[in-house]
Amino acid sequence: MEKKKRKLFWHNFKFKYKLTILNENTLEEVVGIHVSKLNGLSILLVTCLFIFFVAAIIIIFTPLRNYLPGYMNSEIRSQVVANALRADSLQEALFRQNRYIMNIQDILSGQVKVDTVESIDSLTILRSEELMERTKEEEEFRKRYEEEERYNLTSVNTSRIAADVIFYRPVQGIISAKFNPSSEHFGVDLTAGPDENIFAALDGTVILSAYTAEYGYIMQIQHLQNMITVYKHCGSLMKKDGEKVKGGEVIGLARKRKSEEEQVYVHFELWYKGNPINPETYVAF
Repeated sequence: MEKKKRKLFWHNFKFKYKLTILNENTLEEVVGIHVSKLNGLSILLVTCLFIFFVAAIIIIFTPLRNYLPGYMNSEIRSQVVANALRADSLQEALFRQNRYIMNIQDILSGQVKVDTVESIDSLTILRSEELMERTKEEEEFRKRYEEEERYNLTSVNTSRIAADVIFYRPVQGIISAKFNPSSEHFGVDLTAGPDENIFAALDGTVILSAYTAEYGYIMQIQHLQNMITVYKHCGSLMKKDGEKVKGGEVIGLARKRKSEEEQVYVHFELWYKGNPINPETYVAF
C-alpha cells in the first residue's frame, strides 16, 4: 500500500497539464504548453536562486555593503568620524560668525560705543551669555550637581582626550553589558562569535599578556595618548609583552563555546591617566 501511495504521489506530482491559448474567432490553438507541478516548483527554485545570486553580487561589489552591520571597513569608518568632527567644527564656526555679525549690528546701531575698550571677542562672549540666560531650574540643577561632584575623585574631564583619535572596534558584536563604575564594571561586554578575531583599538605597546583564573586570557596595551586599553575573557592571545601593535591588528581570538547556550563575549576597558572612562563615548560600537 505504501508503495502504491508513493507511486500515486509521484504520478500526480509529475502529471502534466496542458495550458492552451485559443483564437476566440476560429477556436484555433495558438499556443499549447505542457506543465506539471514538478516543472512549476523547479522554475520557482531557479528564480529564487537567481534573485539571491543577483542580490549577493550587488551587495559584495557595490558600496551598499557599507550600510550592512559589521561590513563597514576601517577607511569608511575613518571618513565618517572625520566628517562628523568637521561638521561639528563648521557648526561652531557658523555660530561664532552669527554672534560676530550681531555684535557688528549693535555697534552700527549705537548700542555699543565705538570707543569702548572691550574687544570683539569679549563682546561675543557677552552676547553668548545674554542669549543663553540661565533659568531658576538650571541654576538649582547646577548647584545640586556641583555639590554631588565636589568630592568625586573619579570624575575626569574627557571632553577633548581623543578629539583626533580614531578607535577600532575590538570585535564586531553588540554591547551586552554597559559601563557602570558604581558596580565595579569599568568597561563594556561585547558579544562575539567563537574564535572570532579580537582587534587592537589603537596603536601601542603590549604591557601585559597573561592568563588569570578570574578573567581568562587578558591583554593590556599602552597607547601614546596616556591611554590603556584592556581586553579580558579572551580565548587565546597572539601578542607578547613588549610587542608593538597597530590599530585594527588582530591581537587574539575569542573563547570557544562550552555549550550551545553559553554566550561568548569580550570585556573591553578604556583607561585615561589611571581613571576608567566610558568606551562608548569614543568607540563606534
